[in-house]
Amino acid sequence: MKLRWDRIIAVFLVFVLLIGVGVYFLFFNKEEEKQLEEPDKQEPVVEKKLQILDLESDTRPIAVMINNHKTAQPYQTGLNDAYLVYEIVVEGGITRMMAVFKDQDTATIGTVRSSRHYFLDYVQENDAIYTHFGWSEKAQQDINDLNIDNVNGLVDSGFWRDQELRNNGVPLEHTAYTNIENILEVADKRGYETTSTKDTLLNYSVDEIDLSTMEGAIKADNVFIEYSSYQENTFKYDPVNKVYNKYSGDTLRKDYVTGEAFKAKNIITYQVNNYSMDSYGRQEIDNIGSGEGYFISNGYAVPITWEKESPSSQTIYKFLDGKEITVNDGITYIQIQPKNKTLEIE
Repeated sequence: MKLRWDRIIAVFLVFVLLIGVGVYFLFFNKEEEKQLEEPDKQEPVVEKKLQILDLESDTRPIAVMINNHKTAQPYQTGLNDAYLVYEIVVEGGITRMMAVFKDQDTATIGTVRSSRHYFLDYVQENDAIYTHFGWSEKAQQDINDLNIDNVNGLVDSGFWRDQELRNNGVPLEHTAYTNIENILEVADKRGYETTSTKDTLLNYSVDEIDLSTMEGAIKADNVFIEYSSYQENTFKYDPVNKVYNKYSGDTLRKDYVTGEAFKAKNIITYQVNNYSMDSYGRQEIDNIGSGEGYFISNGYAVPITWEKESPSSQTIYKFLDGKEITVNDGITYIQIQPKNKTLEIE
């Protein structure tokens, strides 16, 4: 009888032990797994940051006039470091570009060419240090009257001529270069402010903006912008890298130093009246006021409005619903096209 009770007690203890093991795996083991998972859940969330700009930076932008004569186009460099690039017509149907840099140390920018007075409106809207090599009479007068902080290759150090281009017969006016370090050295000597409290011209998004569902959206794989019979631009969309490569005529424009194609993430294009103001054919443009245009990004274009109240005020770009546009993280080309010239988006 005693042996039987021993067996009963042994079976009972085994049963209790099995229950205990089951409870452990059911509850305590899950708690341990939860504790092991907790550190992953408690890791700090990494905030996305813009690649094109540091919005916390108060560094003052630098604007550089870029030669866009056909002779000079193969020797352009530095544009892919800019966050804004303006293109506007000048005399003879040629265009000139103004590249705007911030927090960059670009070693070679050019070729640098002379100022035209209406570019000052866009210098002012960005509160930029204006860099150029010479000026028209009107631009010189306005730079002085408006007290524009400028670095001029005619009188300032920090510019050089590319001797190899000269040896290959490229005309002198198409061979001037500078860099960010040199511009800042001149700015420091002249006592220019190198910080700014002015807001950026555009709003930016770290997350991709989808224009395809917006009012009036159309496909935009190819964007053809005519300035004159001399200068025609085409932006062709690269769906893999989600950027537009820039062509002049049928020629893909590439950086003279790096060999990389010039690219735009965003394109803003609109038209204004222009007319000759002197016998040389230098231009005036009616860029103060308002009108309509397009915002183009990621393979789609949507209609927008633009408004600029004064030469120094920032241009305001809005969707048709009245909301100010936000652009994708990347380089923005602002194409201010002559009125009644061809614009094709397809």
